[in-house]
Amino acid sequence: MEITEFVETLRLDGALLADAADEAGPDAPVPSCPEWRVRDLVVHVGRIHRWATGCVTEPRMRPSRPAEAPEPADDELVPWLREGHHRLVLALHTAPQDLETWAFLPAPSPLAFWARRQAHETSVHRVDAQQAAGAPLTPLPSRFAADGVDELLTGFHSTARSALHADPPRTLRLRATDTPEADWTVRLTDGPPQTVRTPDAVGAQACGPADCTVEGPAEQLYLTLWNRLPWDALKVTGDPALAELWREHGAP
Repeated sequence: MEITEFVETLRLDGALLADAADEAGPDAPVPSCPEWRVRDLVVHVGRIHRWATGCVTEPRMRPSRPAEAPEPADDELVPWLREGHHRLVLALHTAPQDLETWAFLPAPSPLAFWARRQAHETSVHRVDAQQAAGAPLTPLPSRFAADGVDELLTGFHSTARSALHADPPRTLRLRATDTPEADWTVRLTDGPPQTVRTPDAVGAQACGPADCTVEGPAEQLYLTLWNRLPWDALKVTGDPALAELWREHGAP
């Protein structure tokens, strides 16, 4: 996907997130994050957006963390969220293509990283807000959802921080049934998972049989792997313990 596509998704989902948060109210529970109320969700997203904006507009080459900031009063929460979201969209839209700044996952460029990461961060939390409001989930394009699965597998779960481990080694295959080439084989060991894209039968055969295969529409697969939707809507064949392993340890 192009950077402009990620920024446009960020723009749309950020607005939907704010609308849903406003509808739900600050005290509404967030079903997918039981320890949170909508107030906590808004503060989290607002801080992440401001942190990402700083990384884009004030380039830094060392790792940083979102700064703690005073929490807005309840009646200021949604306007504060909208303001930070707007600044992030503007920062990504106007940033130079050759931006040099820190990034924490592999990407074609730092700008591509921040556009992609913030689009997915915002889309997943938009789902949280709509679930809290009891509103229908706005559909995600299958291509974007498949990219989110790819970011999870080849980004977050390519590092030593991944909690997905298996000893003896096991193999998990994930496939989006409505998106071309959205097929991955993940080898789980006592170290970081190793993911290979297997977009056709030849590639899958080269990786050998999987101990467990999980498949479904890209949006369903994406949101389930982020633990935002139940697993029973996906088709799981083989050893269900690997699906349970993901449910317990897969979401970053």
